[in-house]
Amino acid sequence: MSIHLQHELENLKKRILSLGALVEQRVREAIQAIATRDADIAGKIIKSDFEIDEIEVEIEEECLKIMALHQPVAVDLRFIIAVIKINNDLERIGDEAVNIAQGVKRLAKRETRDTLFDFSKMAQQVEEMLKLSLDALVNLDIDLAFKVLTMDSEVDDMNNNFHELVKKELLKHDEGVEYLISKLLISRHLERIADHATNIAEEVVYMIEGEIVRHENY
Repeated sequence: MSIHLQHELENLKKRILSLGALVEQRVREAIQAIATRDADIAGKIIKSDFEIDEIEVEIEEECLKIMALHQPVAVDLRFIIAVIKINNDLERIGDEAVNIAQGVKRLAKRETRDTLFDFSKMAQQVEEMLKLSLDALVNLDIDLAFKVLTMDSEVDDMNNNFHELVKKELLKHDEGVEYLISKLLISRHLERIADHATNIAEEVVYMIEGEIVRHENY
């Protein structure tokens, strides 16, 4: 590998890790907004979404430039391909944080109806999955990556439970449909963040081992 290519790959890794840290912060803020029903925090997340979008485009352009100029092969090519996919997943996680924030703003306008919908456990699991997937990327730790893959089904189960709860509540109440749907959507957006964290972990495995592990059961 040429010194110039090595320098560009190291810079690319720094940029994707920086984006990961920013996205992780947005998710943390979104989870805080859920817990506190804080419309101000939600508004901040929505207004700052452009930052993640701009960085995502810049990183993709950098990947394409490196591929065109250096024509990397083997491990280096795997790294760049993985970064392109991780970059996209991070941007999508940022979008899901915005979606959650929009849901919180809708819910903040209403009085709290009940305590049936406690997202704390699900949110904690999702936040942990994202953290571990990014730690796996930082340290190229395949064990951490596989740990994330095993956690995804738990979040899926929680989302399904919320879905069933919403259906039962809809049968009990003639009003409040919008409220219940907003709650359901927050659950769905959290579940999607977990899916994207899983995708990142899968790309870390690909980066390290050159093995595609999508669609496998863990």
